[in-house]
Amino acid sequence: MNVKANTTRGTWGTRQLVRLFTVVLGVLFFWLLGFLVKDIESIQGPDYPEIERKHVDPALVAKREQVGGQIADLERAIGNKRQQQQLVGDSSQNLQRTINQLLDLRRLSIEKAVSLSEAEQNNLSTSLTSFLGSQTSYQQLNQDLTDLTSKKLALEEEKGRIDRQLEEQKEPARREYEELLESHRLRLAFYQLAMLVPMLLVAGYLLVARRGSIYFPLFLAMGGATLVKAVLVVHEYFPTRYFKYVLILALLAVVVRFLIHLIRAVAFPKTEWLARQYREAYERFLCPICEYPIRTGPRKFLYWTRRTVHKILPRGDFAGAEEPYTCPSCGTTVYETCPSCQKVRHSLLAHCEHCGTKKDAT
Repeated sequence: MNVKANTTRGTWGTRQLVRLFTVVLGVLFFWLLGFLVKDIESIQGPDYPEIERKHVDPALVAKREQVGGQIADLERAIGNKRQQQQLVGDSSQNLQRTINQLLDLRRLSIEKAVSLSEAEQNNLSTSLTSFLGSQTSYQQLNQDLTDLTSKKLALEEEKGRIDRQLEEQKEPARREYEELLESHRLRLAFYQLAMLVPMLLVAGYLLVARRGSIYFPLFLAMGGATLVKAVLVVHEYFPTRYFKYVLILALLAVVVRFLIHLIRAVAFPKTEWLARQYREAYERFLCPICEYPIRTGPRKFLYWTRRTVHKILPRGDFAGAEEPYTCPSCGTTVYETCPSCQKVRHSLLAHCEHCGTKKDAT
């Protein structure tokens, strides 16, 4: 009796660990690609100040800075004058209260026919003189503020005119910068895709060509991480109206390739796929070729389909001898006599269920 060479699948825990580390490997590979993409993004792009200097008159820039400095000086001067005016105003209010008090004393003295003392008269005279001086200073400060404000407004108007001229000169600089920046972005996208696309093609080839390999999870992790990073790069650098076309074309290519693969698998099936197809058909008592019900033994007079096979159970016991069986629909030999043990075996499966003799599944 031949010994069947099994390919071990490992325990359930081992298979789960393989899946887990496949995901971890995909994440790590995605991070690695992210570092490479970031290094490419660090390539120096266009320098706007340098471009602006080519289009803007430096004398006009210097003039604007000079006018801006003069406006700042005037603002500080205006602030100082307002503080002085505040101090003079407070002093005038204090003098006014003093004068009012002295005038009240003088009015009382007149009413009582009592003359003010010489000191009180001197205080009144001094307070009046100081008050008048404060009012004069306050008015002068008002005039100074008016002059400074007028100068500031004139300079601000000049600064606005200079700003408008500079804006007219900066417009070509901005257009040139935007064009150079767009070219730089496309160049970065080209460099990144030039790195990612070959890796994606290699991963896709390995996934298709080595899908039966024991190292398939490695290829799957690399391919999945590269695909996600490539999609993110395309989405970042290409406008939405272009990205939707890129995305739909990529999806069309994937779907068409997958559909072609399925069609070829049906038209030219591989041995392992045929074995799986035959095994599933035998489990449902259907012809592996045309899926006509295998009516032999206790199921000779029953009817079932792929969906109802487990609901239709044979009645009574059947102890009849097993016999070779040929499908009446397509003529395929479904059960045959084993040449080794002379018992009836599945003709389309690899091993005899009685002695284990192997034959090629066709």
